[in-house]
Amino acid sequence: MTKMKSKYENFREKIKVVLYGTDTVLGRLFDLVLLGLILLSVLLVMMETVQGINQKYHSQLIICEWIITVFFTIEYILRIISIQKPVKYIFSFYGIIDLLAVLPMYLSLFFPGASILSVIRALRFFRLFKILHIPQISHQSIQLREAIEASKEKILVFIYFVLISTVIIGAVMYVIEGKESGFTSIPVSIYWTIVTLTTVGYGDISPITPLGQFVASFVMILGYGIIAVPTGIVTAEFAKNSLKNNTVSGKKTCKNCNSQVHFDNAKYCYECGTELPNN
Repeated sequence: MTKMKSKYENFREKIKVVLYGTDTVLGRLFDLVLLGLILLSVLLVMMETVQGINQKYHSQLIICEWIITVFFTIEYILRIISIQKPVKYIFSFYGIIDLLAVLPMYLSLFFPGASILSVIRALRFFRLFKILHIPQISHQSIQLREAIEASKEKILVFIYFVLISTVIIGAVMYVIEGKESGFTSIPVSIYWTIVTLTTVGYGDISPITPLGQFVASFVMILGYGIIAVPTGIVTAEFAKNSLKNNTVSGKKTCKNCNSQVHFDNAKYCYECGTELPNN
């Protein structure tokens, strides 16, 4: 019994080295093969939607997609059994993506056409950052993630404000324009508002009355602000994180406010503007 357990543990360790060992030869080779299969899988799904190719090679495309799906399924199971805390992997970002990568083909057995959702496997290319191990990319991705996390409350409040605004503007446009202009209901008017705010402007519905056109002009201008605000929020947080990650603690302390938060080569305090000591 102990011997069998030892063999199982050895098997787990070997699998772990291959699946998670990005610094090992086998690990990097497996990751490169995995990335190649992900790319091939996405291309197969795309070709399946081309009518001429699908009619001629439909069976071959499906067989290839099933082979890749079985490979991904085995890989997913091995990732679970090869680590000490499988639950942590299952509910992690990569774990959820790995699961979503195998589900579409199995769902296609019950819901024809669901296999097209296999294109979601493209999300697995995020592993490229882990495989490359480029410090600059890793550092920037961590900073971006921290900036988004730090600004998520502000963005949620902003989205909440936008949603309320679209409902109000949609209702106003429904009253101003009416069914004659295509604003047949408040939901349809809200759809027009969202399309106009995002500066897409499909043109399927457009105001005719002068007052409606005035409101539409206001909504279009407002749309540029809506695009800029979330970007500004994330950029500000990103700048703060960059500043914190480029400070020298204890070497340059502001005499006025005692702040140590500043860039390495800063001459003036980031908080109060007082000239910093040279040492």
